[in-house]
Amino acid sequence: MFDIGFSELVMIALVALIVIGPERLPKAARVAGMWVGRARRSLASVKQEIDRELKADELNEILKRQTHIESLETIFEEPPKPAAGLAPNLPPAPASPSPAKSDALREPPPRG
Repeated sequence: MFDIGFSELVMIALVALIVIGPERLPKAARVAGMWVGRARRSLASVKQEIDRELKADELNEILKRQTHIESLETIFEEPPKPAAGLAPNLPPAPASPSPAKSDALREPPPRG
């Protein structure tokens, strides 16, 4: 994360030994370790929360798409209902074409 090498860690330890002293160095190391641990846990918690929110947003988007698709499917599945005033006024549809029309359709027109 910070790209600290072994030689840099040794240098930090020597400076800490000189500044803090050998008697208080173990306690200072424990306190520093405790703070580093808390910082890592806090960062991990924030990262988890962000991931959780992103997944929740993604699931909400999928749910919106699915409900939109389902509403379109119901529109296409339901046949249109005729209006109440229009249905009785329509003329009945012919059952079959008349024989004269069907004969005229079968014969090719005379060439002249």
